[in-house]
Amino acid sequence: GEVVHRMLTATQYIAPLMANFDPSVSRNSTVRYFDNGTALVVQWDHVHLQDNYNLGSFTFQATLLNDGRIIFGYKEIPVAVTQISSTNHPVKVGLSDAFVVVHRIQQIPNVRRRTIYEYHRVELQMSKITNLSAVEMIPLPTCLQFSSCGPCVTAQIGFNCSWCSKLQR
Repeated sequence: GEVVHRMLTATQYIAPLMANFDPSVSRNSTVRYFDNGTALVVQWDHVHLQDNYNLGSFTFQATLLNDGRIIFGYKEIPVAVTQISSTNHPVKVGLSDAFVVVHRIQQIPNVRRRTIYEYHRVELQMSKITNLSAVEMIPLPTCLQFSSCGPCVTAQIGFNCSWCSKLQR
């Protein structure tokens, strides 16, 4: 987006394993991606923690599928994720989304205040992240998926859906 802000990046992420990784500390470290039109895969290969190289190398990946599913795969996790220090960088596993609203301050011309609103966060149990493990997240249905009135108003998805004939959604 247009706004690059430290708090926004702390609240907007898809993180199979967020920590103080630094691919430049080892010749064997790479971050690769592949997109075939239906899936985007990002893989961290043999990456080390910047502040604790001796813990070993981590290999893991995130796959974003065009049907909304997200898969985190873990090949090499040399230590328990709960043991990774968050002193220099937060340690997170999961998803979070937020948006920014810019407010003008009428008393002071050309000054704006940014407010970050977090939609929702999914935090995965760090103790479950081990060698050769995977997590698949499947999106729940929402009102936006309906393309006609009948299925929309009769949906049992936990939202108070209503059909807008003008927008046809």
